Amino acid sequence: MRGFLVSLLLLICFVTVFGDEDEALTGGALPLRHGHGSYYPPVEAPAPSHHHHHHHHHHHHHQPPTPAPVHPPPRPPTHLPPTHYPPTHPPVHAPSHPPPHPPPVHPPTTQPPVHAPAHPPLPPRSLVAVQGVVFCKSCKYRGVDTLLGASPLLGAIVKLQCNNTKYPLVVLGKTDKNGYFFIQAPKKITTYGAHKCRVFLVSSPSSTCNMPTALHFGSTGAILRLEKPPTGHPPPPFAVFSVGPFAFEPAKKVECPR
Repeated sequence: MRGFLVSLLLLICFVTVFGDEDEALTGGALPLRHGHGSYYPPVEAPAPSHHHHHHHHHHHHHQPPTPAPVHPPPRPPTHLPPTHYPPTHPPVHAPSHPPPHPPPVHPPTTQPPVHAPAHPPLPPRSLVAVQGVVFCKSCKYRGVDTLLGASPLLGAIVKLQCNNTKYPLVVLGKTDKNGYFFIQAPKKITTYGAHKCRVFLVSSPSSTCNMPTALHFGSTGAILRLEKPPTGHPPPPFAVFSVGPFAFEPAKKVECPR
């Protein structure tokens, strides 16, 4: 069987070779010789050797088919994550300061002289007189600084004492039926020295109402208060000051009437 196959293969190769040569001789144009217009004689192809056909047959039937190239599946492009770099800042330069200038030297400012507050002008110098009223307090309000139920005290003695000189100047005064008194100071005492004078309670004519009280400083000495002169009348020859009202009260041993 193998010999039959080899004979059949040789026959097929022989027919194929000679068929190709006939086609070349009859159908193909003969080339012209250069310069003469004649044709080159046909050159016969060398006969194929049996060994070649046998090898070709062996190669054609026993060589395994070449496998198709295997291409790896395309891999999707891999994108690397963006690389972040720390932000670049412009270089920091130290602030350039101008050279410090010394503070300007100012000459000391002269402060205006401080004047004492201006006082209102003093009234013209005049003589001094003092007035006031003395009361006898009600027995039931003994020890209380009030004049409720009090009555004017007739014949009470008060004194004006001024310490303007080396020795105090004292002037006494007496109340009338209305308890009113008016004392004119010595001519040595004027309005310019009245602030050194005080008025005190001295004595009471009543045996049941003879204790001086501190009401309006009657027992300790009251400061003089200057009164405004009455309008519509000529000014008096002296400046009038006021004190009080003062009061005496019954002594503690006196029994109050019921």
